[in-house]
Amino acid sequence: MSSLKENLQYFDKILDGTNCKLIAVSKTKPIELLQEAYDLGVRVFGENKVQEMATKYEALPKDIEWHMIGHLQRNKVKYIAPFVSLIHSIDSIRLLQEVDKRAAQNDRVINCLLQIHIAEEESKFGLDEQELQALLTSDEFKSMNNICIKGVMGMATNTDNNEQVRKEFASLRKIFDTMKKDYNGDNLDLQEVSMGMSGDYQIAVEEGSTMIRVGSSIFGARNYS
Repeated sequence: MSSLKENLQYFDKILDGTNCKLIAVSKTKPIELLQEAYDLGVRVFGENKVQEMATKYEALPKDIEWHMIGHLQRNKVKYIAPFVSLIHSIDSIRLLQEVDKRAAQNDRVINCLLQIHIAEEESKFGLDEQELQALLTSDEFKSMNNICIKGVMGMATNTDNNEQVRKEFASLRKIFDTMKKDYNGDNLDLQEVSMGMSGDYQIAVEEGSTMIRVGSSIFGARNYS
């Protein structure tokens, strides 16, 4: 079995010369393992549970960027608002309003990605293109001063059909490019396309991802116990 160091070196090599960053998905992993990754140079970690992220934030060095990549409930935003670097999973105007409110209370601007539904699976969260347009053109969105939309996030269908995955990633990149062309505002700074995980990151990078969210290919299989 390859080591954490070897896995990180592999991704350094894969992403060298691309415009893509590695988000080390550390959900369910112990603090000791995150510290080991930190000591090897990792500074960006992705978590999908608020309480777990808050606990790890308290225990680990404060120059870490914490990315919330999982589905986020409005009543949990307050726990991460003081420190979260990027929320990948904004899937409604109401959630964005809550983030804006909690960011204002903490006297900061929170960077966010809009999660777009690109998969052929009902279980995936996200906005469709009509909902995206409605959000971006709404007066509520235009009045938000404590969030900044940095781009989009999407998850492809969990399938062995690489062409379907490629088509879905290409559609997300196209949505991002259209957003960049058609929308502007003080709370928009469109730079990021977060797509690709352990099973499909290579396709994602080829289709223009700027952030891949990788867990098991770095840390090994997930521990649910």
